Amino acid sequence: MTRIIVGMLLLLTGLLSGCGSTQGKVAVYQNEGFEANETFSRLFDASAEATCEAARRTLLSQGYLPTTVKPDFISASKHFQPESEVHVQIAFNVVCAPEGRLGKLSTVYVNAIQDRYVLKKNPNSATVGVSAIGSVSIPLTPSEDSLVKVASETIPAGPFYDRFFALMQRNLAHHEDEQ
Repeated sequence: MTRIIVGMLLLLTGLLSGCGSTQGKVAVYQNEGFEANETFSRLFDASAEATCEAARRTLLSQGYLPTTVKPDFISASKHFQPESEVHVQIAFNVVCAPEGRLGKLSTVYVNAIQDRYVLKKNPNSATVGVSAIGSVSIPLTPSEDSLVKVASETIPAGPFYDRFFALMQRNLAHHEDEQ
């Protein structure tokens, strides 16, 4: 009977210690607050087509290369090399949705994803077997270098998007003045 109780206590202790090891690890989605003040969108006093055109011009003016352009959606990217063996890419996605019955208002939803890559060197070497010594590895020059993605994240709402929306508003006003 004592062995059964001791066994059950050991089993219970093992289960509890296993549960304790997961404490402190919070799933990423648990941090999603869906806060009204952290917005990836703005309301504009213009049609969805006009706001997407302003967004396209905003991205072009900052060196982003459009990859997909539709009347209500734009995708564009820009590449950076902040260090000699580090490459960063920012991909923008813009959705322009009409608001109201007349279509004279629209909401623009934006998110930008930053991918970070590092240069991975793949050195080549040749192995030569020598009976008296064993095998000898002779390094050759690196023949293949490749970029390896090490991080990817959505840029959080804040000043980055505020600057985008401010320039977009200026482009929208300029475009309306021309018409």
